[in-house]
Amino acid sequence: MPEQKDRVWLVTGGSGQVGGALAAAPPPGVRVIAPSRALIDLADPALDVAPLLAAENVTAIVNCGAFTGVDRAEDNVDLAHQVNALAPGILARAARTAGIPMVQISTDYVFSGENPGFYREHDATGPRGVYGRTKLAGEQAVITSGADHAILRTAWVFSAGGNNFVRNMLRLGREKDELGIVADQRGCPTHAGDLAQAIATITAAFDGGSRASGIWHIVNSGETTWYGLATHIFARAASLGRSSPRVKPLTTAEYPTKASRPANSRLATDLICADFGIGLRKWEAAADAVVDTIIAAEGR
Repeated sequence: MPEQKDRVWLVTGGSGQVGGALAAAPPPGVRVIAPSRALIDLADPALDVAPLLAAENVTAIVNCGAFTGVDRAEDNVDLAHQVNALAPGILARAARTAGIPMVQISTDYVFSGENPGFYREHDATGPRGVYGRTKLAGEQAVITSGADHAILRTAWVFSAGGNNFVRNMLRLGREKDELGIVADQRGCPTHAGDLAQAIATITAAFDGGSRASGIWHIVNSGETTWYGLATHIFARAASLGRSSPRVKPLTTAEYPTKASRPANSRLATDLICADFGIGLRKWEAAADAVVDTIIAAEGR
């Protein structure tokens, strides 16, 4: 990535997996500001970032903040709408006024899951729940703001920290002898650190004024089911001496949740490879690295 001089990025969601990874390792020549929720609260209808943009000479906004509780969103519609739909619009309009670009992180859950193949950027959307609907509304708010923008859809994010599927599986594997995991929902697991590096590359391109606005998909390569991801996690843990539970495949019907999830949310990444030269490693290698890190930190 070419070095950027006098670049300042405002990153929301800095305490989350992706925002935290981006804030922890900014590109050369870039200063990242990742305010706490007390300073920048996406749930506040009176959110106003204009003073911060001016005071810090911010040159790009990267919105990694979101209400990500898929099931909780069904019971917190107003809050999810404020954080996922309205706040991105507020940020994007502030970016337009300041003459800077906006990078919005979105989700595979904007799709219905009814397509048999990999979803491409301009396939018809059709979210099945509140989370997906509010994230799609956030995309639309950014698009209509008039700001230069990149909307990046990703999926199944995991890392060695925070609340995510890989960490939850390792925890549950220590507590239970058998786990039932859904085996008929397909998607693309994505490493938060890999994603953050891709976001940095794209933000730098927009910050340099060299890209036209658009939507891109970015996930680790390959695809699997939640069951496939779980069995891979436990196989890796077993290779490191960790005892593992039996894993039983379940259908979605056998594991009901408050929010309906897409049966297929696999994302095609041809466009981001063509436009930015970005291609993330296989999800298996990324998952192995995270399992290794977690188990090493636990000392066994």
